[in-house]
Amino acid sequence: MTTQTDIDTTALVRSLDLETKVRLLTGATSFTLAPEESIGLGELRLSDGPTGVRGLKFSGGRTVALFPNATLLASAWDEETTTEVGRLLAEEALAQEIHVVLGPTINLHRSVLGGRLFEAYSEDPLLTGKLAAAYVRGLQSLAVGACLKHLVANESETNRNSMSSVVDEKTLRELYLLPFEIATAESDPWSMMAAYNDVNGVAATEHDHVINEVVKGEWDYSGLIMSDWFATKTAAPAAAGGLDLVMPGPAGPWGETLVAAVRAGELDESVIDDHLRRLLVLADRVGALGELREFPADLPAPDSAVRREQLTRLAAAGITVLTNAQETLPLSRGTSVALIGRHALETIDMGGGSAQVNPPYQVSVAEGLTALLGDDVEVVDGVEVRTRPVPARPGFVLDPDTGRPGVHLTLLAADGTVLDEQHDAPATVVVGFDDDFDQPVARVRFRARVAAEGPVEVGVIGPGTWDLRIGDSSLSYDLRTSGAGFGEELLAPPVETSTVDVTGDDIVDGVAMLRPPTRTEVVEDVSELDAEAEPFGGVGLFGLVARPAPRAHDETIAAAVEAASRAEVAVVVVGLTEEQETESVDKSTIRLPGQQDALVSAVAAAARKTVVVVNAATPVLMPWLDEVDAVLWAGLPGQEGGHAVAATLLGDLEPTGRLVTTFPAEEGAAPAWSVTPVDGKVEYTEGTFIGYRGHWAGQAPEPAFWLGHGLGYGTWEYTDATVSLAGPSPVVSVTVANTGGRDSREVVQVYLEPAEADEPVRLVGWAAVEVPAGGSASVRVTTDPRLWRAWDTASAQWSRIADGGRLLVARGLGDVRASLPLG
Repeated sequence: MTTQTDIDTTALVRSLDLETKVRLLTGATSFTLAPEESIGLGELRLSDGPTGVRGLKFSGGRTVALFPNATLLASAWDEETTTEVGRLLAEEALAQEIHVVLGPTINLHRSVLGGRLFEAYSEDPLLTGKLAAAYVRGLQSLAVGACLKHLVANESETNRNSMSSVVDEKTLRELYLLPFEIATAESDPWSMMAAYNDVNGVAATEHDHVINEVVKGEWDYSGLIMSDWFATKTAAPAAAGGLDLVMPGPAGPWGETLVAAVRAGELDESVIDDHLRRLLVLADRVGALGELREFPADLPAPDSAVRREQLTRLAAAGITVLTNAQETLPLSRGTSVALIGRHALETIDMGGGSAQVNPPYQVSVAEGLTALLGDDVEVVDGVEVRTRPVPARPGFVLDPDTGRPGVHLTLLAADGTVLDEQHDAPATVVVGFDDDFDQPVARVRFRARVAAEGPVEVGVIGPGTWDLRIGDSSLSYDLRTSGAGFGEELLAPPVETSTVDVTGDDIVDGVAMLRPPTRTEVVEDVSELDAEAEPFGGVGLFGLVARPAPRAHDETIAAAVEAASRAEVAVVVVGLTEEQETESVDKSTIRLPGQQDALVSAVAAAARKTVVVVNAATPVLMPWLDEVDAVLWAGLPGQEGGHAVAATLLGDLEPTGRLVTTFPAEEGAAPAWSVTPVDGKVEYTEGTFIGYRGHWAGQAPEPAFWLGHGLGYGTWEYTDATVSLAGPSPVVSVTVANTGGRDSREVVQVYLEPAEADEPVRLVGWAAVEVPAGGSASVRVTTDPRLWRAWDTASAQWSRIADGGRLLVARGLGDVRASLPLG
């Protein structure tokens, strides 16, 4: 694979001394790389993605578009969709002068307990790889670099910085490296990110076999490999192992240590030269080397009409009809609806951690459905869904000075100097991670008016000594991190709350001293804080909590039942939150949190018809499945989520999604389950039989829903299925007829069931087609030759799967429509 540059990067590298070369191979800040004027290298700017392009600030940055999450986008089973997403994210990046978007995430859904699955596409490597390649092509078509992550076997979050994924070579090649291989071959991504974890006892950031032998060697990869943030553990071993760039900066494990290793002969300088050459190739590709690119100024705003249409359509394309008895869906206009559930009022549109962005708005399902049905909708709150309080929502708190939604935020130095002051700000702020102040932040202050009356739960988030006043109440909190894991201050900071009565005009005023808590007295004025105190030396997320005091579950369920009995249809919205679907924390269960199952069952018993909308990115158990009439899986649908869900409920847009993850029927009923390291290791003992592969082989019980399942709003007949063996890989042809009363989209899936018992069934190709009601279409599915091979450990090379077996033409493995013998 050749680099696409006219600049002699080798000559530029040779013109620099060793110290300069090494300096350029560590980030300059949290999300930028250092310029070097002597060779025409400008600053490179990176941003987290791909749920949105957050920019250079981890928190409190620019307002940007919030896209549907990766599993929902992947559920369209459509390369054109992910190509479009790539282009739109490139526009979002260009609007902020960002050169590289850190995505897509292409780790597999090995266990449904993985906390970060919402960022990744699927449990299947072919589906993941093809969609990732399309995304990369879209993003890089506008000269914004993509970054495949996380290389490799990074399928869980528990102790992610110290655990080792134990994976045999066959499984590593056929499953976990395959999406990276496909995307590399089909889209030439300009960068990749090495993961936090070890792989078979070797840090992913210094894994010579994976990085040098496979990626840069066998695949002839021309791009750059950077570390995940703070993942690099060594100097010379990481550089020798193939890592090109350490992030973030400016501090890091390389610098003088790496220079000294070269001087001592532990590492040849040519290794450093290759790393820097790859960085310069990336810089050239994104317009940061030589003649620097000019960024366009006329791109759509995050809240523009064009973005609203795009984000609504993209979300709807992945929303999936799981069940639909007696064509309960779509709902008819004029139908009276009881819309029930906390997720209906506070729809979860994104997961937690580095995928979070600051969107211009988030449309709830209640807002979306009410906009379409007006007074025909009665909205009723549901049971509590969280164990941790969340930051105050704009609207529930108002800036006391402007009267607008948000809070008045002030950041102060130890001597009382105001470092930053914001009106109408979000109720959280990250301190210490990407600050650019002259002094460290020593205190954080939030002021807000609580727009409510009666009992309210108020409190604070973040490590420090807090003094909080609201009305006549004065509260003090000493919050400390548990030390349970890396990044806890940012991703799972401590929180504490109290319940107080408010009048509707009360001002809540919270001040945190960012140092190990030692004080307990209430501070009457911020100026009284000890100016000589040592500032807190770490990073942290700090915030203000304010929300209505929770009601008793029985009262909430009774109100929901009463509303459901009055309506023609009850729509119950349930789901997960960022407590379960987040970076740094895995799930311990796939049951819905709180009393949501009890809520659904009670409503279903009282309602004439019941529709459940599942607002979650990953599988959940549905013990009430046989009690309800329809289930719609909505994922994490982005800022237009409420409009997308409402449009699909009414059939204004067809929910054309097909599942990208197999839904287990019970806890533990999957080929791979535990994500908790034992003696520091997670053993991938299921081998290549993850997800649907293991279920099909009988290694786990029948699932609730198979990968590929999705009903849409059409009904289908399959006829004339044939297979041609003439080409490099078999081609399946089949005729599909839409026997329903609505135009619809079908996804024809082809699976190979090999003759060998030790080889799992696997997806080998798919094709989608749109067919009008009563019409038919011929569909051709060219199977992917990479899925007709197996890794031979003894010879350390690929071999073709033995002749025989059969091809299954299916709407997911739970609905096989044709079986075509081979050989």
